[in-house]
Amino acid sequence: MNILRLLDKLSNDKFFTTEASRLETITNLSLFGKKAAVAAVPFGLGALMTTPVKAETTHTTMTGTALKSTLTDALQLALILEYLENEYYALGLSTAGLIPNSDRPVFMQISKHESAHVTFLKSTLTSLGTTPGAKPTFDFTASGNFSPFTDYNQFLILAQAFEDTGVRAYKGQAGNVMSNKAVLQAALQIHSVEARHASQVRRMRANKGWIELANGGNMPSATDPVYAGEDNVNQAGYNTGTLFGAPAGSAAYDEILSGSDAQAIASLFIV
Repeated sequence: MNILRLLDKLSNDKFFTTEASRLETITNLSLFGKKAAVAAVPFGLGALMTTPVKAETTHTTMTGTALKSTLTDALQLALILEYLENEYYALGLSTAGLIPNSDRPVFMQISKHESAHVTFLKSTLTSLGTTPGAKPTFDFTASGNFSPFTDYNQFLILAQAFEDTGVRAYKGQAGNVMSNKAVLQAALQIHSVEARHASQVRRMRANKGWIELANGGNMPSATDPVYAGEDNVNQAGYNTGTLFGAPAGSAAYDEILSGSDAQAIASLFIV
C-alpha cells in the first residue's frame, strides 16, 4: 500500500477533530490500525533487506559495514522503545480495575499495534543478520516516582510520555535508516501510527492532540526530558515564531529526539 495514498485517504478523518465522539475516535483508530498493519510490511521487504552489500573495494566494504551498523543500531533503539510500550500496555490491560471499560478498546488496539511493531523490528533485524536485543526488565515506577498500575491518571501520564517519546525518537532516527529504503518506509509508517497513539492519549487527558508547551501540557516535572526543546521556533534558519507567534510557531513543528536522549529516557524505566 502506498503510504502517501493512505495518509491522503485519512487526512479528513474525524480522528483529528474535537467534534468526534469517543466511539467514533475508537472506531477510526481501529480502522486505521487495520490499514496500517497492511501498509507496515512493504511487498518484497525481506528480499530487499537480505540483499548483500556489494563491495568492490575495501573502502566500499567498510562503508557498507558502517551503514549497516548505523541502520541496525537505530532499529535496536526502536526495539527497546517498542518493548517498553508493549509491556506497559499489556500490564495495564491485565491489571484488574485499572482501565475504565470505556477506555479499554483504545488501549487494546494500541497494545496490538505495539506488539506488531516488536515483531516487525525483531524480524527486520534478523533479516539483516543481526540478533535482536533481548527485552530489558522494566520498572514502570521509575524507582518509585510513579504508580501507574494503581492510579489510572498516572497510567495515562506515562502512556502520553512514552508515546510522545516514541514519535520524537522515530523522527530522530530517520536519517540513520535512509540507507535502506524499505526499512525507511516501514519506519515512517510506524512513526505515523505512533503519532496517532500520542494524539489519542493526549486528548484522553484533556490535552491538545499536538505538543505546544515545553512541558508537554499538564505533565509532571519528572517527564520534562520527554519535552525538552519542544518550544523551539527556529526551523532551518527560519523563525516561525516571528510570523505566527511563539506557541503557534513551536506547535507547528514537533522536534526530534537524539538517540542518546531517547536512550536516557528509556533507561529511567529499565532495571
